[in-house]
Amino acid sequence: MTATALLIPREGTPDLASSPQGFARAAEALSRGRGPFAIDTERASAYRYDDRVFLLQVRRAGAGTFLFAPEGHRAELRRCLEPVLGGAEWVLHAAPSDLPSLHALGLRPATLFDTELAGRLAGFERVNLAAMVEELCGYALAKGHGAEDWSRTPLPQDWLDYAALDVELLLDLAEALAEILDRQGKLSWLEQDCAAMLAAPAPQRGWSSLKGLGRLRQPRQRAQARGLWRAREALAARLDTAPGTLLPDRVLLALAADPPATPGRLWQVPGYSRRHDAHRHTWMTALAEGRALGPADYPPDPAPSPVPPHGRWPQVAPAAAEALAAAKEAYRLRGRELGTPPENLLRPKTLRAVTWAAVEEGRLRDAADLRRALRKEGARPWQADLACAVLGPLWWA
Repeated sequence: MTATALLIPREGTPDLASSPQGFARAAEALSRGRGPFAIDTERASAYRYDDRVFLLQVRRAGAGTFLFAPEGHRAELRRCLEPVLGGAEWVLHAAPSDLPSLHALGLRPATLFDTELAGRLAGFERVNLAAMVEELCGYALAKGHGAEDWSRTPLPQDWLDYAALDVELLLDLAEALAEILDRQGKLSWLEQDCAAMLAAPAPQRGWSSLKGLGRLRQPRQRAQARGLWRAREALAARLDTAPGTLLPDRVLLALAADPPATPGRLWQVPGYSRRHDAHRHTWMTALAEGRALGPADYPPDPAPSPVPPHGRWPQVAPAAAEALAAAKEAYRLRGRELGTPPENLLRPKTLRAVTWAAVEEGRLRDAADLRRALRKEGARPWQADLACAVLGPLWWA
């Protein structure tokens, strides 16, 4: 089947609601619609300090599509939309990327249908929105503006067209996927996974999430990294710009590993550039404060993981390594039978944790023990049922 190109919404692109009055009118229209809400957001975390929403797209059957620009009126937007959207069913594509910013707006659903996750569970090879809409709905969506600076004003018309198309067929896609999952006996899998998404704690912004931090072995180096991160955060918040544009993580960690004593030595740090040097006073001040700290002020060492990195298992725990290889192969075969990627049947991290507990520690002696361990690791009931069927014959046959 040849897909029909869709460059603009079939009903035209709606006007942008950017004032409290516009929010109220749109919310009233949405309240008169029926069924779930298709929702998407456009953000600008590569350009701005945080991941807040700069464009909100909402579509509902019987109401149509609405576009909202929250900046400058976020509290008013929440007051208008929360009574309509709050406590309802939402349809999103790749929900984990949108939910935190929607929660920051004060908007939360009662239930969720994530079309990307649904596609993975159903066995689709390509689960991006455009590919799935083309395959299941017969339309080829216009592409090309996902990485733009959505904090820009005014937004170009072709960007608004693109954004409106993101929710144009999302409800149709969800309906088609729900039918497929129901036929496959997997609809309850999606429901449990989506409920877990909504219950998950919001990701926290902190210095310990610096990529590559583990390479800093000495407490004083970690203290320097913490100080530089805090200084960068404060500066980025004041300037409303992405922290990584002020000082990339890799440069920050290089500074923390071997702090330069003078501004001139900053240039000897790999990756340091003129753009970063615009704020050298901030970096040098943070480094000086870090040098003044005593051991009592250093951050505590990270708690050691009870499970060693699995790359070391063949050396430190060969029986566990062999069991993990067998478990992975069993999940690969089961995933092929079910048409679902093995990593969706059980997170690799969870599989490693329960394998270690069962084989190396001997703590899991039967299916009941396995279920308790899986629940502690955050596995869903359907995943626990499957794990008992897949792993039980390997461990307790």
